[in-house]
Amino acid sequence: MSLEYWYMFPISVIIATIAMASGVEGATFFTPLFLLGLKLPTAVAIGTGLITEVFGFSSGLYAYIKKGLIDYKLGRMLLMFSIPTALLGTWVAGFIPSDILKTILSVGLFVIATSFLRSPQEETVELLDKNNTNFENKEPETCITANTGETFCYTISDRTEGRLLISIGGLFIGMVSTGLGELNGFFLIQRCRVPSKVAVATSVFIVAITALIASIGHVFHFIQAGGDNLNTVINLVIFTAPGVLVGAQFGSIVANRLSQKVLERSMGILFILVGILIFGELILRHRESLISVL
Repeated sequence: MSLEYWYMFPISVIIATIAMASGVEGATFFTPLFLLGLKLPTAVAIGTGLITEVFGFSSGLYAYIKKGLIDYKLGRMLLMFSIPTALLGTWVAGFIPSDILKTILSVGLFVIATSFLRSPQEETVELLDKNNTNFENKEPETCITANTGETFCYTISDRTEGRLLISIGGLFIGMVSTGLGELNGFFLIQRCRVPSKVAVATSVFIVAITALIASIGHVFHFIQAGGDNLNTVINLVIFTAPGVLVGAQFGSIVANRLSQKVLERSMGILFILVGILIFGELILRHRESLISVL
């Protein structure tokens, strides 16, 4: 154990604050940072990003449990699909070359960026939060009463589509440590019109449990491999874990004070730039091979 990565504590606080305020998985920031900034092996970057994310989402999950905003019935239904595919993704990642994993990650970042740049208008989100029942004149299937006294009623539609999207998200979180939260947001808010507060809280519940189970597979792999990779993971996590625990609490405060639209637009632009950097790094490393092929 060393203090080599001490600076990751303040960085982790900042990242977790932004992630929890925007509803983005922390690994979406950490994995590219570990790849591009710390030059870690792809498997180590993905696994450590996921392990770090577990701590941050656990902290955020506790906050949402206290607020009483989680739809546990919906969460359990979607977990039945996200957990098996996340385990599959973790297993499959061990057989995929690192450059292909980086390519998948960069493409995933572009997709995530697109989802942020095309997110619902603030007026739509406000309507959803005002006890909206999917804009249809029918009795809602579910009503959630938060500890603040607010009641949110809605009906979940397109369940088959939801199961498919969440299965894909689980596969991605196992392979490249991110993607599930963004697909949750797309399905719950944009497709099903679930009130945003309930959608975010339920998504955090799903991602926290799925990431925890998927990270166990990575931890087992690191322990089996041992050596420098295991030491690197430990030396990073001792600083990133407490950082995200603190940052996640700040994030819930910041979320109420920042324009969600501005935050989402900024995240979209950021992820496009990071995706370009990862893809560009791949092209530069293989430029000679590409030139010979052309």
